[in-house]
Amino acid sequence: MIEDALSGTACVRTARRGHLGCITLDKPKRLNAVDLEMATGIERALQAWRHDPAVHVVLIESSTPRAFCAGGDLKAIRDALLAQGPDAAFDLMNRVYQTMLHIAQYAKPVVSFMDGIAMGGGVGLGAHARYRVVTERSIVAMPETSIGLVPDAGGSWLLSRAPGGAGLRLALTGGRMNGVEAVSMGFADHIVPSDSLDDLRGLLALRPVEDVFALIRPWAVPTDACTLGEYDTSVSLEQIVRGLESSDNSTAKADLQDISRACPTSIFAAWYGWQASRRASSLQEAFAIEGRLVRYMLGRADFIEGVRARLVDRDNAPLWQPAMLAAVDVAALETVLVA
Repeated sequence: MIEDALSGTACVRTARRGHLGCITLDKPKRLNAVDLEMATGIERALQAWRHDPAVHVVLIESSTPRAFCAGGDLKAIRDALLAQGPDAAFDLMNRVYQTMLHIAQYAKPVVSFMDGIAMGGGVGLGAHARYRVVTERSIVAMPETSIGLVPDAGGSWLLSRAPGGAGLRLALTGGRMNGVEAVSMGFADHIVPSDSLDDLRGLLALRPVEDVFALIRPWAVPTDACTLGEYDTSVSLEQIVRGLESSDNSTAKADLQDISRACPTSIFAAWYGWQASRRASSLQEAFAIEGRLVRYMLGRADFIEGVRARLVDRDNAPLWQPAMLAAVDVAALETVLVA
């Protein structure tokens, strides 16, 4: 049964199939960039189904195979920042974060099909669900350091709990994961062929969710399929960078290039955010830590410049302030993290 009016917005379609409530992100031209309108539409559907005895499980998916959700609507945030200032821009982002937390804490099981691109806000919408599915088309990442921001949307919680120091590496470099790597890093639970999603959806509409996922056999994955390296988490950020600089390894050189292109203050903010989230006792606490760092970054010129360079003018030549890691005001970041 189609319930398009349930969400109150054209960018979120809803339907009922058996005992499955389906939320379909439907802004394909923008790769489902999440904004307040989309988050509010998701929220309305979740609230409507919360006490509906006919809905046993909720599915969040995309109308396009290109992307589950490519991230937040950064241009809209930049416009709000320029017009109304950092508090108003952060309020927009924080209201979207609350929907992500609602997905994580929802009383009924939530399933996400993170088929295609799932980055930044897409991780927030999909990777905190109870059952998280990726495919061979999935590309998962937290690339915020490249735009003058910091890993958010609960991404730091996941990154800080990835095996070894691989999550720290991804936080700093914004590196991408394929489906296999997303599962190994704790961003997803199951990888299935993309052409099996229709069958999986059909089973979820008819059978108990735990029984459906018990049927999924792990893919036979080569031992070298996950190539994500890791950083030593016991040393300082400066020591990590010096180690990359002194290495002849091609991966180290690529990482150093990614870090050197990113916003220096964002790199330090990602470092501190990863460390603080690692000590956090809950996803909600990690969101609060991220929120303080995001608000700090919005108060600086770097985010506006990063969005200009990456998404508006697309010259990929942001002028960061400061331009070097050595000049970052570390004391200010440490103060931000004091609750």
